[in-house]
Amino acid sequence: MRVALAAADAADDIAMRHFGRDLEVELKSDESPVTIADREAEQAIRAVIRERFPDHAVYGEEYGRDGDSDCLWLIDPIDGTRSFIRSLPFWSTQIALMVDGELVLGVSSAPTFGERARAIKGRGAFINDRPVRVRDIERLEDADVCFGNLRTLSRGEGWAWIGELVSRAARSRGYGDFYSYHRLADGGQDVVVESDVNILDIAALAVIVDEAGGSFTDLDGRKPDLDTTSVLAACPGLHRQLLSSRS
Repeated sequence: MRVALAAADAADDIAMRHFGRDLEVELKSDESPVTIADREAEQAIRAVIRERFPDHAVYGEEYGRDGDSDCLWLIDPIDGTRSFIRSLPFWSTQIALMVDGELVLGVSSAPTFGERARAIKGRGAFINDRPVRVRDIERLEDADVCFGNLRTLSRGEGWAWIGELVSRAARSRGYGDFYSYHRLADGGQDVVVESDVNILDIAALAVIVDEAGGSFTDLDGRKPDLDTTSVLAACPGLHRQLLSSRS
């Protein structure tokens, strides 16, 4: 965790130097944007990890995977680049560690909010050194539900199910990226539904939500792995109900 936090410090310093400035934006092969801030931040994270753990493997958003080890660091240096380039605060640095295929550590750092979430498997979740816990509720009618990319959700088979959630929930939100997961872990949000993600987007957040007492799977109930593309996250009681209602 000390190494992960040092890497997040380095990335945050770089990202904040670029944030709010007029940056040149390139499009990657998948049409997602990238800037010099993304690349420099990932390089800084990799340098910190390699100095302490030269034998570990690293898989990053901008430079792919290096190394072959049971210990794999998962990095998204600026998750929310579209927000970043438009000077919106909804972006973060995501760093996670997977050991033998299991996520065991996560750091989600959001410097524009002055907020950093962290967790180690079996040791609880924290935001700015304050322990956090999901809100334990049983009724969807009492829940705040947050959705990720509605465009991709609307193209999936479960669009009618999404409509039912919206009609039954106490209220619906659409914060996007890290913010809804931090609020879920801290009891300010109750359900997060998202598609069109990859493991680098959500690995750290999965550890944080789990350690805050939540349940974090894909929309079919599978625990996150390198092939994950969707999320259903909630307190355990609601998660079971929502997963059952999809089948």
